[in-house]
Amino acid sequence: MPKVDNEIIINAPVQEIFDYVSQPSNLQQIWPSLVEITNQTLLPNGGYHYSWVYKMAGIHFNGTGECIDIKPNLVLASKNHGMIDSIVSFKFLSIGIRTKVSLTIDYQVPMPLLGQLTEMIILKMNAKEIGLILDNLRIRFEET
Repeated sequence: MPKVDNEIIINAPVQEIFDYVSQPSNLQQIWPSLVEITNQTLLPNGGYHYSWVYKMAGIHFNGTGECIDIKPNLVLASKNHGMIDSIVSFKFLSIGIRTKVSLTIDYQVPMPLLGQLTEMIILKMNAKEIGLILDNLRIRFEET
């Protein structure tokens, strides 16, 4: 699976950041290409199942996401099903009153549909976006 990842240190407590990120509806505020989150349903593991609309290269993709791993203030991972399946994993590390947030996205690109060149373009676009997501998260906590 192709993978993109990045990390950032945010001047805010881990509990506040984890609580914010663990609500799928909040992701729309920090994820530039995430158009919509709907049908958010609480799961027995404490995470959520939800529907999403994502815009990539001008094309709208629909899909669903479901929390597959949740450890408060440590890990939050969701599996997404749609045109391009993915696993989105946030990891949190408390550093006093600051928090290190790591974000990894593993993609399963349907090769016959898109081809290797398209896969490389998607990965480059998403590598840039993952940095924007983390920076937007930092801004949300440090500049409000």
